[in-house]
Amino acid sequence: MTTDQIILFALFGAVFGLLLWGKFRYDIVAFSALMLGVVLGVVPSDDAFSGFGHPATLVVALVLVVSAGLVRSGAVFLITRTLVDASRSLGAHITLMGAIGGVLSAFMNNVAALALLMPVDIQTARKAGRSPGLSLMPLSFATILGGMVTLIGTPPNIIIATIREDALGEPFRMFDFAPVGGVAAIAGLAFVALVGWRLIPARADADGPTEALSEYIAELTLPEGSKQSGKRLGELEEDAEKADVAIIGLIRDGKRRYGRARNTVLQDGDALVLEATPDALDEFRAALSLSVADAKREEKLKAAGEGVEIIEVVVGDQSRLIGRTAQSVGLSWRQSTVLMGISRGGKRITKQVRKTQIRAGDILLLLVPRDTGQDVTQWLGGLPLAERGLAVTADDKVWLAIGLFAGAVAAASVGLLYLPIALGLVVVAYVLSKIVPLSELYTHIEWPVVVLLGSMIPLGAALETSGGTELIAGWLVTLTEGLPAWAVLTVLMVVTMSLSDVLNNTATTIVAAPVGIQMAQTLGVSPDPFLMAVAVAASSAFLTPIGHKNNTLILGPGGYQFGDYWRIGLPLEVIVIAVSIPAILVFWPL
Repeated sequence: MTTDQIILFALFGAVFGLLLWGKFRYDIVAFSALMLGVVLGVVPSDDAFSGFGHPATLVVALVLVVSAGLVRSGAVFLITRTLVDASRSLGAHITLMGAIGGVLSAFMNNVAALALLMPVDIQTARKAGRSPGLSLMPLSFATILGGMVTLIGTPPNIIIATIREDALGEPFRMFDFAPVGGVAAIAGLAFVALVGWRLIPARADADGPTEALSEYIAELTLPEGSKQSGKRLGELEEDAEKADVAIIGLIRDGKRRYGRARNTVLQDGDALVLEATPDALDEFRAALSLSVADAKREEKLKAAGEGVEIIEVVVGDQSRLIGRTAQSVGLSWRQSTVLMGISRGGKRITKQVRKTQIRAGDILLLLVPRDTGQDVTQWLGGLPLAERGLAVTADDKVWLAIGLFAGAVAAASVGLLYLPIALGLVVVAYVLSKIVPLSELYTHIEWPVVVLLGSMIPLGAALETSGGTELIAGWLVTLTEGLPAWAVLTVLMVVTMSLSDVLNNTATTIVAAPVGIQMAQTLGVSPDPFLMAVAVAASSAFLTPIGHKNNTLILGPGGYQFGDYWRIGLPLEVIVIAVSIPAILVFWPL
């Protein structure tokens, strides 16, 4: 080995040792290794920051913004209400989401499939009162497995098809990967759904519902021409239950109708009296296309230009609101603010919310023009609650958001647009249409994840440039000399999987596919089984968060540590190899 190869192997060993130890955050470890590689001369200075402009890094950042747009537009609520039930057991939920993710990722890029389903999974976890870390990793693995089935599902399959065309004169077709990839995907999904999720460590500090949100008494109004008009109040209970909202009354013509009034026929202008958390209230509003106030006040509020946001304010003992109502103090016309709800220590409020006298200690749920929350809070003489990331769903743009995302995925799938470009155009469109406010554009990106990828990609490229990957290939050829074909295939898959967990799967495929062809020629057999082995193994990066972009995407939202992946990933890789080798020998005989 050369000096550069020794240094790089030592660096990779140190990085993975520190990451598995978990004492230091993964982005600091990766960036420190990159800087050390530059100082030691194994990473050229000109290439030191090339990883931050790499397509893989950009895709991760763009996907997170697109996912936020799908949440803000109400697309996630639409999918959640249609397909997902928070009352299901965790195993049943993982089975359903895994099946949906696997099917979607077979016909669209698996990164895009995860981008669509990740916010759905997080929302469902919130409603079920559990950490999203218990289900995000199974979902990520399911989308990776589903991508093995078709040519367009994952980049390694496209690369394998291209290499086969160069070597044998004809590429693999769209569904040539289906027999082997399908068997591996089904076996992998079964393991993840039945056993794998139980191996994920549960942590109290994962990004889950760790803070109990206040329950508010709030009102939502049926706007003119509402689809809910003509229905009985009791008919809305199913939607309310799905959103975790309690309907506790009805206001008509300014008068409160006591009791549930279940048989009352709803009319335009009626106000539903509800008890709910802010997130649940927004979900219910978006699901039924309700208004937060009367049409005139809501239109005035939206006319501010940059959209609206929800804030929570605790009423202090010196507040100008004490003993007065939101209506009498002129909250609407003075501050362009709508009082959505009041939380009063679990006590019921018997008047209209905006006509209720405010007391010290009340928590107010306010709808304000974007970026005016601090000014409104100071004017009221209140104290803001800790930032909870409350946002108002732009449900009138749900189909625009879905259409833009679907169009981008379709264009990328058929080769009209490069995936990062397609996602970038979606982000631009989301910002211009105000689905994602400009002020929130960068807040949705997991920057530690970006630093991790941006740091590791130059190190992986340096390993390849120094001849380190070729050295591994040479060892592999020597190791398998004289072994039967099935054993050679097994060794090839194990080594390819190991490389894919360290490098990205694209680089692994480029290195491993020619090695597979060379092995087949040495044995005097068809290269197709070896190419299939490389295709499946290169996509099976389940041991680390850096081997596949999907694993990187869930690292932050799932609250995972670097060493969590191998707990479920190691047995999954063993299962993939165990079912793939017989399938290859049956469908692609030597």
